[in-house]
Amino acid sequence: MSKRIALVEDDPDIRENYAAALKKQGYEVLTYANRASAESGFNQRLPDLAIIDIGLQDEIDGGFAVCQQLRTLSKSLPIIFFTARDNDYDTICGLRMGADDYLTKDISLPHLLARIAALFRRTELLNQPQ
Repeated sequence: MSKRIALVEDDPDIRENYAAALKKQGYEVLTYANRASAESGFNQRLPDLAIIDIGLQDEIDGGFAVCQQLRTLSKSLPIIFFTARDNDYDTICGLRMGADDYLTKDISLPHLLARIAALFRRTELLNQPQ
C-alpha cells in the first residue's frame, strides 16, 4: 500500500509539479490550495505525511494554523514545512509548533524526497513493537 502525502500549497503550478513528482515516486498525493480545504480533508482522513506551505492564499500564516490543527489530530504524523520563507524566526516557529522539518523551496527534488523517506523510516521504526 502506498503512503498518502498531503500537499498544502496555494500556487497551482508548484502544487501540481510537486504532486506529479511525488506520484512518480509511488506516493498517493492529496492536494489542497488553502487552509479551509486542507482542514476539511484532514477531518475526513489523515494523510501519512503532510507538506505545508506557510503562506496560503490571503492567510500569511495559514500553514501554521494547518500544522496546529494536525497536531491536535495526531501527535506523531510527520509534518514538513515547505516554503519560500527562509528566516530563523519562521523556521523556529514552525519547528516549535510541531513540524518535523522545515525546508525552503530552493532545495532539489532529490533532497525533498530523501527527507520524506527519512521521516517515513523514522515513523515505521517508532511504530514497531518493542
